[in-house]
Amino acid sequence: MVNHAAMQFADRAFLSRYSMSSLEAILPASTLSWIFMSFFHSITGYSGVFVSQYHGAGDTANIYRSYRVGMMIAAVSGFLMFPLIPLGNFIFELTAASSEILSLETSYYTIVMLGGFFVFGQMAASAFFTGRGKTRIVFWVSLAGNLINIAIDPILIFGWWGVPELGMKGAAWATVIALFLQFATLALLAHREYRKECPRPPSYEGTLRLALRVLRFGIPAGAYEVLNMASFTTFVFVTGRVGEVAFAASNACFTINYLLYAPMAGFAIGAQTLVGHACGRGDPEGARKALVKTLHLALGFVVIACAFVLLAYKPILSLFAPDDLTKHAEFISAGFSLLLLMAAWMLFDSTDTVVSGALKGAGDTKFVMIWMFISSFVIWLPVVFIVAKFHNTMPALWATMVGYVLVIMSGTLIRWRRGRWAKIKVLESA
Repeated sequence: MVNHAAMQFADRAFLSRYSMSSLEAILPASTLSWIFMSFFHSITGYSGVFVSQYHGAGDTANIYRSYRVGMMIAAVSGFLMFPLIPLGNFIFELTAASSEILSLETSYYTIVMLGGFFVFGQMAASAFFTGRGKTRIVFWVSLAGNLINIAIDPILIFGWWGVPELGMKGAAWATVIALFLQFATLALLAHREYRKECPRPPSYEGTLRLALRVLRFGIPAGAYEVLNMASFTTFVFVTGRVGEVAFAASNACFTINYLLYAPMAGFAIGAQTLVGHACGRGDPEGARKALVKTLHLALGFVVIACAFVLLAYKPILSLFAPDDLTKHAEFISAGFSLLLLMAAWMLFDSTDTVVSGALKGAGDTKFVMIWMFISSFVIWLPVVFIVAKFHNTMPALWATMVGYVLVIMSGTLIRWRRGRWAKIKVLESA
């Protein structure tokens, strides 16, 4: 998610300089594509939990079987993106504010979905390394891919150096190209390490059973991500009715929030990996200590990041603000109010994300799925619709999210403290 968020931040920053319509269209288009991708992305990534637990158990053969299963799931997932393209375009036809916005949304969405396999393949290869604690390789490849995306974005969007001006389509193609390069690099490095550590590849015996276990735990984890994104997308569509400048400011602040929140996905993967290692070697107390250390690091980052954004809000928001001076001032004022609310919920949201990652690492994926559904669709969204009907302002709508993340964080913490996750067996008994 960190990788995906950074690329989308770059896309949105450049598109905000291209046209206001592009900035309005990019959030719904990128969000809907991620709703569909997130389910398969999480299932593919859950192969990393098996890698981490087998690493903790010292089972090299099954580490590589888990990676193989992850790549198989990635291939199937990439193919399944194709029939979701017309479905997404139909949703945009129902929700787009204008024909111009509709055209921009569908063009970006279609291109990104066609490159879906690279998203999943990159996740499978990343899980192979992160599951064994080799995060630096993933970091440097992700950084290189994002720098390539930043370099290509303006060339394709604005049509520099004789390249055709592609606008929204250019942003999408830049993202797909960068993802392909990341996938190809990580897959090559994984293959070299595979051959080095395991000259005789493990047999395919037991691969089907392993794949079914990955799906058994991974599908609820994928459903968790879909429910999370679906509730968020519903919220975005509701905020679209408040007003053009307020909606653009909201989209810009969500982009900033997305970039600040994205490292939490990294901390969650870290918690998931360390808890997986501890569970694999049968050490629940080690899992508890690993979560506490990860949580301290994550919250420290959030406090510093939010303080920086609030202190430097004018230059940051100006990256997305319209050139019209009247709208510019209104945009900055509205954006600052929303950033204050964002800082309030980030502490709760970050805690929930990291603890949920620890629960997933222990195999407690059904709980996180069910709790996400209850807190989002039973508690939060009804409140959002009530506020939209009786007090439809952007700060009021955003304030509902503060209460929502407080509720979901509380339930997740209670679940962890009760310790039922320690009794779950992810790996097949010998």
